[in-house]
Amino acid sequence: MLQLFCPSFSASGLLTVLWWGFFVAYLTGHTVPLGAHYRGVFRVAGTAAFLAYGVGTLSNGIWKGYPWKMVFLESFDGLIYALLTAGTFGWLWPR
Repeated sequence: MLQLFCPSFSASGLLTVLWWGFFVAYLTGHTVPLGAHYRGVFRVAGTAAFLAYGVGTLSNGIWKGYPWKMVFLESFDGLIYALLTAGTFGWLWPR
């Protein structure tokens, strides 16, 4: 039976969130002007964060043979992280 790695939110989880947050900030900072509305920041940051958190797991179902139910659950988890990331960027974006 295939055992999937499901880490608790530890130091490595925090480093992962900070790592992807850095790249989302870089992309959003070069794409969205200062003083932009919340929705514009949310859209760009959310798209970049979902590409980082949610889309990468799709290759596990294709190439590693993970059960598709787990792949979709991991992608849904990535969607939740992306929405939280986008909301934070929209909220804290310089006006």
